[in-house]
Amino acid sequence: MIPLAIGLALCFGVANGVHDAGNAIAAPIVTGALRPSAAVAVATFFHVVGALVVGTAVAATLAGIVSVPAARLLPVLVAAIVGALAWNLLTLWRGLPCSSGHCLVGALAGAALAEGGGHAVRWGGLHGIRPVGVVGSLVWLLGSSAIAVPLGMIALRAARGLLKRATRAVVVPIRRLEVVTTAALALAHGSNDAQKTMGLMALALVAGQHARRFSVPLWVELAAAGALSLGTSFGGWRVVRTLGRGIYRLRALEGLVSQGSASLIVLVSSLLGAPVSTTDVVAPSVVGVGGERLGHVRWRVVTEIGLAWVVTLPVSGALAAAALPVVRALW
Repeated sequence: MIPLAIGLALCFGVANGVHDAGNAIAAPIVTGALRPSAAVAVATFFHVVGALVVGTAVAATLAGIVSVPAARLLPVLVAAIVGALAWNLLTLWRGLPCSSGHCLVGALAGAALAEGGGHAVRWGGLHGIRPVGVVGSLVWLLGSSAIAVPLGMIALRAARGLLKRATRAVVVPIRRLEVVTTAALALAHGSNDAQKTMGLMALALVAGQHARRFSVPLWVELAAAGALSLGTSFGGWRVVRTLGRGIYRLRALEGLVSQGSASLIVLVSSLLGAPVSTTDVVAPSVVGVGGERLGHVRWRVVTEIGLAWVVTLPVSGALAAAALPVVRALW
């Protein structure tokens, strides 16, 4: 069961990379700052860097959601990964940005509830500003999305104020700076999303009594970083089209600002142990930079993304709960 849990966790990491590749590379591709192959190469490299240098606070937060005895933990963990992976792949097929953080929080809670009821879930809250359990994670997931819209609007106005006397020649250095923000967003994404896979793998080691307490060995960090980067190398082009053109047709300065704003939010979240969604930060930041031209924002696409945001947690939880008896029957 341990190899199965670790294998499924790595599959989730790959799917997450495919799904979220669009977050880091949509803006520079659409604005012409980078060719698709170069954008994927930059994102892949900095995903690995982010996974290895920022720590494991997010992994610990996710692992703390389930409060199930170690002897009963492995089937719960496998069912949770199955539920999260199923919803992740379905939304990828539909071309909708989907929150891997929502998937895992919902799936872990759903599988734990199916196993032992409400007492099997650590509901938690906030310890200062750090998230604990389901409630703390959801506060950060919601808050990070809400902050992204006004931050994008404010940052764009500030950038336009600084460049109000600039000529069209400024587009060239802006596109070069987009390469920097692409790297920064990929690093932030790697720092948060690779840790989600790390948390699942480390929890499997504890459940299988291969580790006395929760910790993330170096080989787990490397494997999780590799899985995310492998997924990134496949591109996730349907999500790229949704983020780069489907919501709002990004121009160079808007791409730079949306990526910079999203990078800041995700990196701070990673340092504080909050399993936020890069997808649900990048998409609102795109809405934010398009806020001054509301008529150009495609609100139908925004509504679809918002609906996916709302249903992800309960659907992934239900899928995980439904998978639990099947996992137990096969175990």
